[in-house]
Amino acid sequence: MTRTISRILGSAFILSGLTGTALAGGLERGGYNYDLLFSEDRFASEAGVIYVMPNRKIKNARDTDQSDGLGANGIPQLGLGKTLLSETENYSIPRASIKIGITSDFDCLAQYSQPWGVHTKPGNEWVGVNENIETKISSDEYGLTCSYKFNVGGGQLRAIGGISYQEIEGFKERLVLSPNVFRALDSRLVGFPGDGTGRLQLEGDGIGWRIGAAYEIPEIAFRASLIYNGEVDLGDVAGKLDLSELPPLPINPLAGRVTNVFGTAALPQSIEFKLQSGIAPDWLAFGSVKWVDWSILNIVGFCAEGTPACTPDKYATSLDLMFRDGWTVTGGVGHKFNDQWSGQVQVSWDRGTSTGLTTQTDTWLLSSGVSWSPNKNFEIRAGGAVGLLTSGSFGGVRDCDNRPGKCGTSVEYDFGDDFVSALSISGKLKF
Repeated sequence: MTRTISRILGSAFILSGLTGTALAGGLERGGYNYDLLFSEDRFASEAGVIYVMPNRKIKNARDTDQSDGLGANGIPQLGLGKTLLSETENYSIPRASIKIGITSDFDCLAQYSQPWGVHTKPGNEWVGVNENIETKISSDEYGLTCSYKFNVGGGQLRAIGGISYQEIEGFKERLVLSPNVFRALDSRLVGFPGDGTGRLQLEGDGIGWRIGAAYEIPEIAFRASLIYNGEVDLGDVAGKLDLSELPPLPINPLAGRVTNVFGTAALPQSIEFKLQSGIAPDWLAFGSVKWVDWSILNIVGFCAEGTPACTPDKYATSLDLMFRDGWTVTGGVGHKFNDQWSGQVQVSWDRGTSTGLTTQTDTWLLSSGVSWSPNKNFEIRAGGAVGLLTSGSFGGVRDCDNRPGKCGTSVEYDFGDDFVSALSISGKLKF
């Protein structure tokens, strides 16, 4: 029965990947996945890509900060005043892994993945350009995870541990001050060519680690696993604040130049429990529950180089996120149709991480995947998902990391129940 279940799980990589990339909140994109570590083959490798189409729409956008020259004053400028637009960009996530059985009891998994990321691009023709024109964060992770198993009772207990190196980089671009405003402040700036936008560029890296355990009873394809991923401290995140599109102005000492900035940030700890079991010949049931500590990312502030202590009152700029913790619950079934074909279907729910400063609300996702094996050494997998991004609103949030006033006061907008879809393809070589 064990080999049968292995075939049924042929598309598990696809479905778990679709869940992470199309569903999870915070900055999660590919997330963490260690399923290949449990492969029964001495050597197994797989690579694939997932393409996600979020289709999140902004509507009823309202400029709530007119000091930059937008909104009700009606002055034509950068930001033509769209109130209905698309916020998100489609994106693809690659992944590759190799599992080697060092001995019959000791296995190791080497991986490349992109666990974190976000890309919003409402553009420069809406009333909220003073909040966001484009924000993009991407990551790369290179990891090694190993396990040792030994007999306990009627099954096998597996101890799991690993380490990884993560790199993260990104930028945010927004309108800082409309050219119409700074030209009105000083008539000598009428010929200044800048468009008033600012750009924050950042990059950082850190070491991640994980520990866990799994208990398996191969005869009934039972497996229960619990894996904890530690927080990844990025240390001093380096960056540049580019305000060269603004003229030098007394109201902003950093205007008109590029300034090196620094800040501190960490990527969240998480814990995931997975359970599976054979329920009938050629049938498997599985499920998982995951918690991610996204609330550690509230206000990520950056100060100009040379600032003695980077405290909120000294921030040159900041990324205002104010996330809450994320929860993801998944359940599904798998079936082997014949020696070549197997498939799965699953339903996932993710509790949104937004507290009012992002569009990441609760999401439901239905995923399905199939696996085709022309021979015992090779598999081709394909999967798809459709889902619902639930409605909500963006606006001022109080208690912004102990700062006075509110966060997110530049614009307010709503978003309805939106459609999300994803496609995936991968290949697996084993022997």
